[in-house]
Parts: sequence; structure tokens; C-alpha cells
Amino acid sequence: MAGRALVLGGGGSSGIGWMAGVLYGLGETGVDLSDADVVIGTSAGSTVGAQLRAATLKEVYERQLAVPEGEIPGRLGAGLLLRYAWATVTSRTPEAYGRKIGRMALAARTPHGAARRAAIETRLVSPEWPDRALRITAVDTVTGGLRVFDQDSGLPLADAVAASCAVPGVWPPVTIEDRRWIDGGIHSPANAQLAEGYDRVVVLAPITLGGGPLVSPAAQTRRLVERGARAVVVSPSPEARQTFGRNPLDPSVRAGAARAGREQAAAHVGEVRDVWGVGGAGG
Repeated sequence: MAGRALVLGGGGSSGIGWMAGVLYGLGETGVDLSDADVVIGTSAGSTVGAQLRAATLKEVYERQLAVPEGEIPGRLGAGLLLRYAWATVTSRTPEAYGRKIGRMALAARTPHGAARRAAIETRLVSPEWPDRALRITAVDTVTGGLRVFDQDSGLPLADAVAASCAVPGVWPPVTIEDRRWIDGGIHSPANAQLAEGYDRVVVLAPITLGGGPLVSPAAQTRRLVERGARAVVVSPSPEARQTFGRNPLDPSVRAGAARAGREQAAAHVGEVRDVWGVGGAGG
């Protein structure tokens, strides 16, 4: 299929802020990625994607600068990170990794699901699925398989975003269709493979690393190019990463990350414009 795809990867609260800042900074130069034919969101990217389909670039950016009311801070502790690492090195496929992490997620003590869903609802500009294509990823805790939710899936937008953002061991899995779902980033940090078939693809990837069965956003983007797409991946600069702090799940870091993303955007205008197929700089 021809068309333009915007892929928004995972990365916690810092990733949400940074991607919103990059999008706004690019938009200020006339490179408006909100006109994508499809937006593919994973974890943090599902939040930004849902906002982007319901508001202007400026409004999405300014949401990150506001005091994060209604959010619940989370943390990836050292013990939890070790369990992730063990599952990575002992899994040969993303599905096997997903099953191991899924079992851990189901057994973990986490905040109540209703409280977490309410926090997700505060992020949404609109509770309704947008008319323009938005695809949100999540992983089945039992099979480890990836699923893509969209407006035809028959579930509320908040449920899809909550599932995609359900960081295992931190937030509770989300029940949809009698199954439990966790963070889409458990399958891949960005799931850029879902943009195959589109001829112009921009990937914003707060998390750059792959490892074991998980393919990095850069490798996925190279595969898209090998198959005929014009594609580019943009990831946080060292200066932007400094604003993320030690806890990417702390909502208070969003504002600084957003400002850093907006500033970083200037360094990527040329390559993104070339891929997206837009004209010269604008206001």
C-alpha cells in the first residue's frame, strides 16, 4: 500500500514528552507528521498517537508542559530489570519472551486496574477512536503474541492505550475479550515492522536498543528501506537523554523531555522532510 506511516515507540513518560516535542519542533519548520495516513503507537507511542489524532501539534506539546495531574508514578526497580534481562537472554523469539514476561506480569502486585485506567483517561484528548487510522499494539500474556487494536476492534480507546502502556511488573495487565494484555513494547520497542507496505515511514524511537529476540527500531527501519520504503528513525540525542532522569516512568520528567525533543527536532528536519515528501520550511 502506498502512503505515509508514523511509528511512535515506547519509552515511558519521558518518551511521551520527547516524542511530543520532536513532533512539535518538526511542525514548526513545516514538516507536519500529523497528516500521516496511519499512526502506529506502542506503549508511550500509543498515548502520543491518540493525542495526535485528536489535537494539534501545539496542543499535544503543551499537554506535556502542564502539571501531570491524575498520573500515578511508577518505577522499574533493579529486581524487575533483572527479570527482564533473564527473560531476554533465555528467549529465542519475541513470543517466548512475551510468555515469560506475561507470567511475571500476571503474578506481580500492582496498583488497582481501575486507578490505572483512570490515569490513562486523563491523557486522552478524546475518549473516542479517531476517524484517521490509529493502530495500537499490545501483547497477550498467555501466548506472547502481538495484537494490533484499532477503531474496528470494538473496544474503548482508553482500554487499548492502557493495554499498550501496561508495563509488566509496574502496571496491571488489561482485560480485553477475556484475555490479559501487556505493553506492546514487550514484542518490540517500536514495532516498526507494522509499517511494511507504506512507502514513506518516520519512526520516533525513545528506546533504541534491541537484544535477544527483540529487534531494534534501527534494524526494523533498515528492513523497511531494503523492501523499498523511504524511512528514517529518530532517537533521543545525548542532551535529550539527560532530561529523562533515572526513572522514565516518572510523569514529572515529561516537560523537560518535551522541551528537549522540540530543540532536537532542528537537527532532523532535512532527513525527515526528504522521507515525508514535503516542501521547504514553513511556519
